[in-house]
Amino acid sequence: MSIPSLLARFILHSEKEDHQTVINSIERGVGFRGTNLWILVFAIFIASLGLNVNSTAVIIGAMLVSPLMGPIMGLGLGIAINDLALLRSASRNYLFSAGVGLATSTIYFILSPINEAHSEILSRTLPNIYDVLIAIFGGLAGILATTSKQKGNVIPGVAIATALMPPLCTAGYGLATLQMQFLFGALYLFFINTVFIALATVLTLRFLKYPFKHLPNRADELKAQRIVSVVVLLTLLPSIYFGYALVQENKFTSNAYEFVAHEAGLKEDYLLKTAINCDQRSITLTYGGRVIQPHEVDTLRSKLVTYNLEGVTLDVKQGFASLSDIKNNEQVKQMIAALQFLESELKVVRVQLDSLTADSTVIENRTGTRKVRSK
Repeated sequence: MSIPSLLARFILHSEKEDHQTVINSIERGVGFRGTNLWILVFAIFIASLGLNVNSTAVIIGAMLVSPLMGPIMGLGLGIAINDLALLRSASRNYLFSAGVGLATSTIYFILSPINEAHSEILSRTLPNIYDVLIAIFGGLAGILATTSKQKGNVIPGVAIATALMPPLCTAGYGLATLQMQFLFGALYLFFINTVFIALATVLTLRFLKYPFKHLPNRADELKAQRIVSVVVLLTLLPSIYFGYALVQENKFTSNAYEFVAHEAGLKEDYLLKTAINCDQRSITLTYGGRVIQPHEVDTLRSKLVTYNLEGVTLDVKQGFASLSDIKNNEQVKQMIAALQFLESELKVVRVQLDSLTADSTVIENRTGTRKVRSK
């Protein structure tokens, strides 16, 4: 296949929908009243239930039902073609729909008997640069499908990928339980998705040369463009910081677990618990068994550098040995006895294994000798 024919496959113009048809379609999805509003309320309840019971499938269902993409694409379209009336209408409906969603989810979590924050909630409280990238590429796919005659099933996929509903419901959970870190973290993720879906819409529509409405006053037009640029920048910078922090956290955790796996085994001691704290850059190891000597702890600390853990605090704690002075603690005594029994059993098994290995070696040697004589 030649390069020109390969490049021709990426050309969009042959599949473009009529500009006015696309504009009318997006404008119809901006409003929130009647059916659209009730669907939003039901979708919020579904997503809140999914978060409450930690069900990914239910959350995905809520994202498919949600009509929140409408006003966000309306925001992007209003900025792209400089339609201030559409931009105002989309902004009002966006704020109204977000307020309804937040209020609905808050009411649900106030009434719900389950108040535990599961993984589906926690994962939406610390947005980062990867969420920005998801929102950008999801937004690009969504608006490209909207402007094309071949829409397929892209829009439902975009709704799932960009995940507008779960952060809004997580914010409701944070408000209902008065956990402000959940409220602000989830609202920030919701804002990230909004800004960068809208930005992807703007870029695509500008690229496809949709009709641009110029303002009578050039100064007002420049002011509007600067406001959009500042909003994008203020949204992007914190997400880059959180993304960098996430990468560093993953790197630290990986190195810490590698250190524990290769270096934390001590003779006649049992590693009962490992606690890794990324914020404080510390590793806490709790052992049960004999008393660990100070020079052994120093040896462990000296090996941290090998795993790129310079400056990390290593805290070694004694589990059962530190409780040996509690004479009347029957549970501790039983656990120590059980460990000692397991250790003695392990020694017996090792002796038996060594014996079997020795017998096997003798048999092999004898068999080899007979074979030599037979020759």
